Amino acid sequence: MAISRLNHAVLYVRDAQRSARFYSDVLGFRVVMSMGDRAVFVQAPDSTNDHDLGLFSVGDGAGASPAGRSTVGLYHLAWEVQTLSDLVDLREKLATAGALVGASDHSTSKSLYGQDPDGIEFEIAWLVPADRVDDAVLHGRSSIAPLDLDAEIARYGADTTGGIGVSTAALS
Repeated sequence: MAISRLNHAVLYVRDAQRSARFYSDVLGFRVVMSMGDRAVFVQAPDSTNDHDLGLFSVGDGAGASPAGRSTVGLYHLAWEVQTLSDLVDLREKLATAGALVGASDHSTSKSLYGQDPDGIEFEIAWLVPADRVDDAVLHGRSSIAPLDLDAEIARYGADTTGGIGVSTAALS
């Protein structure tokens, strides 16, 4: 049996309610179930999953994860947006919240990086549609460049739907 996609992730956070507010206020997730201070389940705006994140409280005394510094562990989660306009909007929301920590051009994807209140990193990406992936785009994957969203909008259009033929079926 083949795996088709990630259904949800579960994160241990200091305060599930605080984290749920962050994911709701900044990324537009909605709370689908709450177990008071113990756990909150949230769903991304256009998701069909029952929930995309389960947030479990472990208390304010919890230390930061040493993953990637002194232990193995998850580096980040990545979510996809439909348009470069969506990426621009989220860049502003992340910056306003003090949560924007990076922006990269991976050639086939254009990515923002953020951190939630507990320092858990995530990526938000727009994927170049398959019919726009040419030899230059494929060659560009060999390095990571700073993201110039204005240049990408000039190249692909602000409202071009990304991921077609890559992460979603090609339109017929």
